[in-house]
Amino acid sequence: MVTIKDVAREAGVSVATVSRVLNDNGYVGADTRKKVMEAIAELNYSPNEVARSLYKRESRLIGLLLPDITNPFFPQLARGVEDELSQAGYRLLLGNSDENIQKELEYIQTFVQNNVVGIITATNHVDYKIYEALDLPLVLLDRASENYPAVYADGREGGRLAAKTLIEKGAERITLVKGPANIKPAQDRFQGAIEELSQADVDFSVLSTTSYSFEEAQGWAEELFDKFSDTDGIIASNDIVGIAIIHEAMERGKRIPEDVQIIGYDDIPQSRLSYPTLSTIRQPAYEMGREAAKLLIRTIKKEPGVEQTIQMPVELIERKTTRKE
Repeated sequence: MVTIKDVAREAGVSVATVSRVLNDNGYVGADTRKKVMEAIAELNYSPNEVARSLYKRESRLIGLLLPDITNPFFPQLARGVEDELSQAGYRLLLGNSDENIQKELEYIQTFVQNNVVGIITATNHVDYKIYEALDLPLVLLDRASENYPAVYADGREGGRLAAKTLIEKGAERITLVKGPANIKPAQDRFQGAIEELSQADVDFSVLSTTSYSFEEAQGWAEELFDKFSDTDGIIASNDIVGIAIIHEAMERGKRIPEDVQIIGYDDIPQSRLSYPTLSTIRQPAYEMGREAAKLLIRTIKKEPGVEQTIQMPVELIERKTTRKE
């Protein structure tokens, strides 16, 4: 591993001079600075961000916790966070909790040990009080709480919009796939859809699920058609489940959207690639990630008047699994 001493030797300067260049601290002549930068490039030297932050007593590291990186929605959030942080000169440490509270605690400890100056979390255990002892700025992403700043989409409106769309497009026997009970955004969508369906002259049923995972999505799709074989409109808990429902419907000889209409949720990239392409409610995942990063940076800098909640709009994306007007 290349060290700062190797860089100093290559550039013909002292370790202290290299340190001043890396930390932009103290005077270094233009020619000397050029020699040091050329040596860094030649040796492909990468300074230890943690060590540097400890030396300077300031860090540029941010921790990001996601619940499930196999769900394509969350990498979109992460990309937004990373792009905004990088633009502001910060670096990202990423943790994937797999919805496991012990794993989440371990990642929080790792973040603290690596001297992060703030954390963004999209996990579901904030109400378990595991963050209360942290003396660090915290922003919630795709989650909401009265106790912490948060960036999230309007899930209740998304649920209403999905239900309203199916009603307007002639669905009469609608099945609502309810997402995991421990995930608040899923329950917000569910409540919004229930509010709209309850006011309409349609029959509707509910299928409760406990996971968004790829592995279980096919099972939910099979259970849905086993229980509600005559359904002609389905509001999926997310796009992963929606795509599984498309496959199962076609396996059972149902025509989409003539026999059954399907609306997903999230607008992950795969929803544009399914056959037929999936109509869905779009959450602006990338933009949400960027807004969460901006909010955290403002909180770290203790800027006055920092907002506590940012609610992002949702929109209907019409593709081939819903009928034309």
